[in-house]
Amino acid sequence: MSTNPLPPASVVQVLNTPVHVVDMDETMAHVRRFMQEPRLHQIATTNPEFVMRAQTDEPFRQVLEQADLCIADGIGLVLATRWLGKGVPERVPGSELVYHLAQLAAEEKWRLFLLGAAPGVAEEAAALFQAQFPSLLIAGTYAGSPDPAENEEIVARINRSEADLLFVAYGAPRQDKWIAGNRDTLKSVRVAIGVGGSLDFVTGRSKRAPMWIRKIGLEWLHRLFLEPWRWRRMLALPRFAVKVLFSPRRRSG
Repeated sequence: MSTNPLPPASVVQVLNTPVHVVDMDETMAHVRRFMQEPRLHQIATTNPEFVMRAQTDEPFRQVLEQADLCIADGIGLVLATRWLGKGVPERVPGSELVYHLAQLAAEEKWRLFLLGAAPGVAEEAAALFQAQFPSLLIAGTYAGSPDPAENEEIVARINRSEADLLFVAYGAPRQDKWIAGNRDTLKSVRVAIGVGGSLDFVTGRSKRAPMWIRKIGLEWLHRLFLEPWRWRRMLALPRFAVKVLFSPRRRSG
């Protein structure tokens, strides 16, 4: 029985940075589609810090512009899209998406490679994913780094693993630039996503906010409380809000 092909996700531009109008279920549907196409597809977990960085980092902005899917990982971004007239239905947190992707990979027999984070974190996260999803195939794990001197060896390692799905935990924008820079050299990978600190959440090195805090959109404040050294990065949030409030409200994409 034939089914209609999944249409491309619509896009809203937030300060000249694309955000795709998708919820978690639609994100997973797009991942299924991406896996059927013979090329690497990049997913970015966009948040207000990404958008503000893209204002002054043109190569990063171009990476986001060319990504196959830019999900709204941040309540500020969800609210901004609604203010601009084409609201994203919900936040799609990268720290939750990794579990959905691991489960889907287990069901579909996709091979998952975990790259980045501190030494030992990827291995521990892989073991925890496998404990939760026993049929999950781990193609490999490696801390590595985005240093160009290591690039050739890392790409060769991933290619040898025949991975289908790749998590890259180098932190933004390095992880996103690394994926974009290797779109043509990663031979078997069909979906690559920058997961930031998600593997630290998986392993318990970082703690997510209680559900009631997440529901009212204050997870960023909880994280700042636990990691006060992040305060400089958080300065991007009020600047982002002011810029969005004074930007033209129009539909796009």
